[in-house]
Amino acid sequence: MRKILFLVSEDWYFYSHRLPVARAAKRLGFEVTVVTRVNRHADRIAAEGFRLVPLHMERSGKNPVKDLGVIRQLVGIYRSERPDIVHHVAMKPVLYGSIAARLAGVPHVVNALAGLGYLFISGEFQARFLRRLVTTAFRFLFGSPGFRLILQNPDDLALFVRSGLVPADKVVLIRGSGVDPIEFAPHQPPDGVPVVMLASRMIWDKGVGEFVEAAAVLHERGVKARFVLVGDSDLQNPHAVSRSALEEWSREGVIEWWGTRDNMPQVFAAVSIVCLPSAYGEGIPKVLIEGASCGLPIVTTDSPGCREIVRDGENGLLVPVRDARSLADALRRLIESPELRERMGRRGREMVLQHFSIETVVAQTMELYESLLSGGGGRRTAY
Repeated sequence: MRKILFLVSEDWYFYSHRLPVARAAKRLGFEVTVVTRVNRHADRIAAEGFRLVPLHMERSGKNPVKDLGVIRQLVGIYRSERPDIVHHVAMKPVLYGSIAARLAGVPHVVNALAGLGYLFISGEFQARFLRRLVTTAFRFLFGSPGFRLILQNPDDLALFVRSGLVPADKVVLIRGSGVDPIEFAPHQPPDGVPVVMLASRMIWDKGVGEFVEAAAVLHERGVKARFVLVGDSDLQNPHAVSRSALEEWSREGVIEWWGTRDNMPQVFAAVSIVCLPSAYGEGIPKVLIEGASCGLPIVTTDSPGCREIVRDGENGLLVPVRDARSLADALRRLIESPELRERMGRRGREMVLQHFSIETVVAQTMELYESLLSGGGGRRTAY
């Protein structure tokens, strides 16, 4: 039986972002192994019939001794499991997993970067230093015959090819994680004043500060709306918004903080506008695809990844990065026009059905796997 192994930092991320791909691989006859840090989704992953291998790998860890230990663990796992394909998801799994795959002689490697994130967008010294190391490693690791890189938007693809990080024939554009348009379906607009939602990990680079500032500006202007944050503080991220700040904003009445929600289709049914003023370096944000699938208008930044799901003036509005005043103006335009919200939401739903459904993403990923196994990859050799 053919074997595929997924390496993802967190079990919840695998379950929310890669489960349909793993299910499709299993239907095609692959034995599926998931290597991840086990937190709260172990039973759900095991119930899918996947083999689960726990791994302690901190997303934000920067201890080189610990990190070398993670790579050694991965080499051992890869040599034991002997997968035909390993599929790494996100920056650290891509880097460490690619090193381990090279050492273990894994014949086919699929690396998926869901945006470039903190490492590529930050101007901090530490990020610049790590970026130089990582890009050097990428040039070495991304050239083997059995390697493919999945990127989610054309801006990231152009950057990687132009910078010489990956040969153009080894990169594939698959636009996001996809969405089930049946599960995330349009609903009747909620009664009462419009509800504007930012759903994300609560980190500053996702535009949480600008969202709160825009909400305060609109409250001062007498605009009638509710502003909601959905998600929890990401304690592993150095730029996390503290829970105390979230609680304070909520007490002051500037925003409502709903915390983490596992019932997002129902959450979207209570929402009028989806907002993500991100400066993070996104792939294509899943929450924007889901919001568009639910027939909701979007306000987001004119930045890589975010602008892939929004056509300005058609299904949403684009604003400059880190510009709370422009964000407030865009939100007010939609808050005060139910007709505009309805028209933009309908167009967003059309775009999802055409380009961003989970069926499209799964089909493109399965095609990539089959292409590698039918001759796009190299022999199993150990270094």
